[in-house]
Amino acid sequence: MLLQTDRLLLREFTEADWPAVLAYQSTRAYQRFYPSGCTEADARAFVNRFLQWQQEKPRWRYQWAIALQKQDKLIGNCGIRKSHPDAPEAEIGCELAPEHWGRNYPVEMGRLLLRFGFTEIGLHRIYAHCIAENRGAVSLAQKLGMSQEGRLRENVSIRGQWHDTLVYGILKQEWEAKV
Repeated sequence: MLLQTDRLLLREFTEADWPAVLAYQSTRAYQRFYPSGCTEADARAFVNRFLQWQQEKPRWRYQWAIALQKQDKLIGNCGIRKSHPDAPEAEIGCELAPEHWGRNYPVEMGRLLLRFGFTEIGLHRIYAHCIAENRGAVSLAQKLGMSQEGRLRENVSIRGQWHDTLVYGILKQEWEAKV
C-alpha cells in the first residue's frame, strides 16, 4: 500500500530499510525521547515487525517507511495502529530523521494518516501519545486538531528520569468539521 503527499512518499517497509532506520534511530537527537539505544539487531527487529504486519488479513496495523517524493531515501516512518482488528479507534505516530526536522513533514504525514484512518479504515477516533516535554510531538497533535484528553503522570522512564505522557485525540465528526 502506498500513500503520498506533494513532498512525501509513504511506502511499505522492505528488509533493505534497516540500515536507514539504524542511522537515524542512533542519533543523539532522536534518542532524547526513547528509553534505550539502537543496535543493528534492534533496527532489524523494528523493520521485521512491520513486515509481519503487512501480512495480516484483515490488515489492522499500518506502518510506512517515509521517503522524499523525488528520491526513495528513507527519512523516517509513520503509522496508524488499532489495538485489535475490530477496534473503532487507532493510535497514530511518526518519527523522522533529525536532519529532516523543521520542514513540516509531520503535519503532512499526520493529515494523511487522519484521512486514511477516518475514510479508508472507518475509524471513530484517532489518538496519539507523546512525552510531555517533546514540544514537536505536542505541537503536531495540536496542529492536527487533536484535543488533549489526558496526562499519564510519570509513566515512562528514559535513562533514569520519569516523564509524563500526554494523550491527544480527535473524533471523526471533529475531523470532518475541520477539513
